[in-house]
Parts: sequence; C-alpha cells; structure tokens
Amino acid sequence: MAHPRMAAGALFFDEADRVLLVEPSYKDYRDIPGGYVEQGESPRQACVREVHEELGIKPHIGHLLVVDWAPNPGEGDKVLYLFDGGRLDADHRQQIALQADELRGYDFHGAEQVPDLTIPRLARRIAAAIQARTDGLTAYLEHGQSPEVGT
Repeated sequence: MAHPRMAAGALFFDEADRVLLVEPSYKDYRDIPGGYVEQGESPRQACVREVHEELGIKPHIGHLLVVDWAPNPGEGDKVLYLFDGGRLDADHRQQIALQADELRGYDFHGAEQVPDLTIPRLARRIAAAIQARTDGLTAYLEHGQSPEVGT
C-alpha cells in the first residue's frame, strides 16, 4: 500500500492577475505558499495552516485547482494539492508578515515570468492551476503535466 507524502499550497493573485511567489531561504528558486500535510490534517486544512504560518494571514481558501502526483527520488511518492487563494486585496497584502526563518521575501509575477523563477514541474503546475481557475475546473497532473498529453 502506498503512503505518499502530501503537501498543499495556495495560488494568490493581485488585481493584475499576477501570481504570488515566495522566496524561501532554503531553496534557490521561488515557490508558492504551502507545505506538508500533518498527521490527521486534510490537505485544505494544511493549506490554511501553512499560509497563516508563512504569510501571517488567513484569507479564504477556495476550491482545489490541481492534484499532482509528483514523486521525488529523494523523498519518494508525493501528492501535491494546489488551492485557489483568490485575489489578495490591499488589506490582506498590508497584513502579510513573512515567516522570517523560512522566507526572504515575496512578490507578484506575471504567468509568463514563472518559468524563469522556479523549477519546471512547479511552473507547469502553476500554469495548469491558472488554466483550471479560468475554466472553473480541477486538473489532475503527473509530474506537473496532464497524463493525456501525447496520447
């Protein structure tokens, strides 16, 4: 029986539909707010908790945009959940207080900038999430790609 690690995060947007990416102090690329699901916690609960821990805010977390089966050679099987954090208004943005021991900064970026700022599978996952949000759907991915690609 599989026992994958699970992680959950949120995509947040500003008024110009740019995506919020955080700058972790322990990675050499940008990421989305989120983290691992703890024992007895649902992916959505983990997302809410991680956003609060990392950004210091508790905005409404919307529907599930992406589920991505993304095993990692160093960590084994992983299932990643990406939720719609919606548009962060000026009030929420002013309340952001970064988790200083983990994050150096954050900023909003256009979708076309994301591939230059993060790893390829996360860039694919973010692109799929933006499309799912536009379409009002949830996307299923494997390694950041639709399994139907190339079939």
